Order: sequence, then C-alpha cells, then structure tokens
Amino acid sequence: MATIKHALLLFSKPPIPGQVKTRLTVEKGGLFSPEEAAEFFKRSIFDVTEMGFQALWQLEEEDAAARQADPEAPTNVYDFFISTTPAENLEVMQQTYAAAGDWPRPIEFLVDRGANFDEHFDDAFMQIFALGYADLVAVGGDQPTMPRSHITRAFQWLAYLARTYQNGGLVQCPCQECGVSLIGWTAQTPMSHAGVYYNMDGRPALDAYVQKCQAAGVQMVSLDPVADVDNVQDLAHTTSVLRALAYSAEAQPDAFVARRTLDWLNYQGIRVGTPPNSDFDSRAGIDLPVPK
Repeated sequence: MATIKHALLLFSKPPIPGQVKTRLTVEKGGLFSPEEAAEFFKRSIFDVTEMGFQALWQLEEEDAAARQADPEAPTNVYDFFISTTPAENLEVMQQTYAAAGDWPRPIEFLVDRGANFDEHFDDAFMQIFALGYADLVAVGGDQPTMPRSHITRAFQWLAYLARTYQNGGLVQCPCQECGVSLIGWTAQTPMSHAGVYYNMDGRPALDAYVQKCQAAGVQMVSLDPVADVDNVQDLAHTTSVLRALAYSAEAQPDAFVARRTLDWLNYQGIRVGTPPNSDFDSRAGIDLPVPK
C-alpha cells in the first residue's frame, strides 16, 4: 500500500523582543513595548500551530474514512514543520515551544539558510521536498485569523492539481497588502520564490507568483484572502475579526478562534475605534427626510 507524505510548514522567526513585529511598538508608531510585541507574536504562532494541528487531524480522519471504504487507497501522512533562522535561533524556537507544555503531535524543526528572504524560503521548501514529501503548504505565524478550512482545502487542491496536471500546481491565499498569507505547491511543480519578495522593481509578491506561474505554465488556485498583522491598522482589523469569531463560535462550531491571541488582546484592554463617518457620497434623493 502506497504512502503519500504531505508537509505543513510554519515559516517564522522566534518571538524575540526587538526582532519581531517591531512596527507594533511605540518606537515605530505602534502600541506595544518590544516585549509586548513579542508576546503578541508568540501567542499568534501558538494559535496558528493549534489551527494547523486541527486541520491535519481533520485530513487524517478523512483519509482513514477513505481507506475504510477502499482498502487499496493510499495512506496519506501529514507532518508539521517549523523553519527558522539563523541556526542559533533553532534552539530558541524549540525552547519556546517546550516552555508552553506538551504539544499533541510531533513538530519537526529545521533551519533555513540564504542571502535573502527568497532564498531562505526556497531552502526550507527544498529541505522538505528532499525528504520525499509530495506537497507542501506554508503559512506565517502572524495570521491568527487563518481559517482551519484553508489548510484542508489547500492540501485537497494540491492533490487535485497533482492528479490533473503533469507539473502539479500552486495554491495561495492573498493577504491584505498584495502578498500572500499561505503558499504551497507540489513536488513536481517548477516553481520557486526567487524574485518574489526580494525584488528591485516594486512588484508585489502576489503579482510575482502569478507571473511566475504564467511563465512556467503552472496552474494556480486562489483561496479567500486572510490578513496578517504587521502594523496597528492590521492589529485593529485582526482584533475585530477575532472578537467576531469568538461570538460566532457558539452557532458556528467549525470556526477556529485564536484564543491565546484574543485573550491577551482583551487582557491588554485593546479597543478598536474608527473616526466618525463624515466623508461619504451624497445621499440626496435616496434617503427619506429625517423626521423633526
């Protein structure tokens, strides 16, 4: 019976004060101290990890049901990786996760290397594909509103692309700033991150992936956008979304709520506001007169 391996990758730096989410700090016009920004990021990567675990469990349950229905069906194995850099940060990341207690499934840690972000990302992908994985889905640690269904659907789409096209294909989820919050492709896909993030012509990352796919004849699947958190505006959006998800969860049991992140934001007393809406199109001839 064949075994097919799939990898979910969290591509992230460890939550070290002064090295992560600096645009959220007071020094850069934000709200937090460097220590608070790092704490926010730590809680976010833990929530993204839990969300990923839940998605992989769901995929494994579906695979078990498929094999029960068809004993000749292949076995699909899903593994969770965390890649960080430089090498001395590997132990920091491992200790960060160990200090949080026992995790319910194994985590594989690796170091990515390169001269720029593109090369680091490519190195992580190449290391995992060299281990015999059929496909890989990568997410960042700063997107606590990522739905669990995005992970399951990403792997399902990659399986479909691998069956349908000779060179597989790519799946992506846009972020709010012309980049991506999720990216993945199959082992046979002729794709790399070269020129995507480290470019000199101002081309957005999402546009770069589209153009690279077009040039290589690679099929792409797009999931619904998910925001990451880099600045205060992103933080406000994410805070409101998390609070909406938390309230929705009672009637929407499949909603994933990043509780660690939300509890910390609530503890910090984060309030989201917006200025009065005085800049809007004319309503003359549309609305009824206001009663006196």
